[in-house]
Amino acid sequence: MRLRLHIWRQKSANERGRMVQYEARDVNPDMSFLEMLDVVNEGLTLKGEDPIAFDSDCREGICGMCGFMINGVAHGPRRATTVCQLHMRKFKDGDVLYLEPWRARAFPVIKDLVVDRGAFDRIIAAGGFVSVPSGSAPDANAILVPKQNADIAMDAAACIGCGACVAACPNASASLFTAAKIAHLRSLPQGQPERYDRAMRMVAQSAAEGFGSCANIGECEAVCPKEIKLEVIAHMNHDFIKAAWVSRGTSDARGQSG
Repeated sequence: MRLRLHIWRQKSANERGRMVQYEARDVNPDMSFLEMLDVVNEGLTLKGEDPIAFDSDCREGICGMCGFMINGVAHGPRRATTVCQLHMRKFKDGDVLYLEPWRARAFPVIKDLVVDRGAFDRIIAAGGFVSVPSGSAPDANAILVPKQNADIAMDAAACIGCGACVAACPNASASLFTAAKIAHLRSLPQGQPERYDRAMRMVAQSAAEGFGSCANIGECEAVCPKEIKLEVIAHMNHDFIKAAWVSRGTSDARGQSG
């Protein structure tokens, strides 16, 4: 296979970027997309040119490190698949591909296809820790959890924090990511003590990072490689609204008593 690649090149966050055209020759259909880029980079290195920067780690769709736009779609054309799991047999000989980094104010470009997703780490940190004194690790069946709750928690915990939801959202909202991190704790007994405070803090941190508001368009769910459902955002909104009203009531009571 031979492909024509238009790739975003940007040396740093402070420099202007541009699309640069490359040609990928002798592409094996069994290669992964990142393996194809590795081959392109080998050719650039041999010519003394700067290789294309992109994130990757496990290359098994687990870590969430990889991710960029392929022809305007986060992670490319195959549903429920990360870039590292995408194989070149999905494309045809002579295809023209445009590769760009995630586009969001909260995800500044570091170099080429690499963006800074530290905002996600700060949202998680804002949630704090579970304060239940658990002692040593209990048996798996020591705390009874209804199957429906366990399923919700497991599905939400599958989020790998890749950022595709933000890149696909017209508002660059991080609601699906934030809601997934909230949902997997709110569904379990250990997550109840800080449940509402956690929702307040994480939603507030998301806004502080510069992410947009959710408009329930659903593009986030469509491109999520782990198929996180839009319903988790409803759960997050429920906890946030309840926490806001409780907080408001507490503030009013304090004002009256003062």
